[in-house]
Amino acid sequence: MPYMGKVLVVDDDQNVLELIKLYGEREGFNVIGINDGDLALAAFDRENPDVVILDIMLPGVDGLTLCRKLRSIRMVPIIMLTAKGEEADRVLGLEMGADDYVSKPFSPRELVARIKAVHRRSQPVEAMTNGKLKYPGLEIQADIRSVNVNDKTIELTPKEFDLLYHLAQNPRRVFTREDLLSAVWGYDFYGDQRTVDVHIRRLREKLQPLSNEYLTTVWGVGYHFTPPSKEE
Repeated sequence: MPYMGKVLVVDDDQNVLELIKLYGEREGFNVIGINDGDLALAAFDRENPDVVILDIMLPGVDGLTLCRKLRSIRMVPIIMLTAKGEEADRVLGLEMGADDYVSKPFSPRELVARIKAVHRRSQPVEAMTNGKLKYPGLEIQADIRSVNVNDKTIELTPKEFDLLYHLAQNPRRVFTREDLLSAVWGYDFYGDQRTVDVHIRRLREKLQPLSNEYLTTVWGVGYHFTPPSKEE
């Protein structure tokens, strides 16, 4: 089994840690389990993981606070574990910068599939013919996953980048939320479609002052990318 990367799991339920470790390591991941939020930052610094899984309810520092702190350090993909039906927690997690969430109880196979998806999409891609998208005031480089707004580099989470790149590759095409979940999240998504709305809102904040020009809501349908004109 080829080495897939390192996953840091922060959860106070030992059974959850062992389950994720069992299924993750079957797929080639090195899974590091931490059961206390207060120890998570030191483990993050020490282990330098490729993906982080955070339970929201933790002893010590809670998962939402940890998500915000980790985002300020490095743009590693983050998956939140939330109690089933806790929509407010899911939305808060996405607002804090999480890329995805899984509701407990969860299928370990589904969780591993999501780990693979966020990890794969966070990796730099090989140079491609159309790897650079350039619009007035906005430049997106797929090979190094970089975004410049008015010649200033902005930091996006892996999912924010994927969402922006997908929309920008298809200017003026209207996508429903289901379309975007399928194309960007990369699997059958059974969660809340507000996931897309939250990511669009975060993108608009980061793309200021261009966001009103580029990210347009089609009420009752979804979203599209509407540049004034593409630069050659």
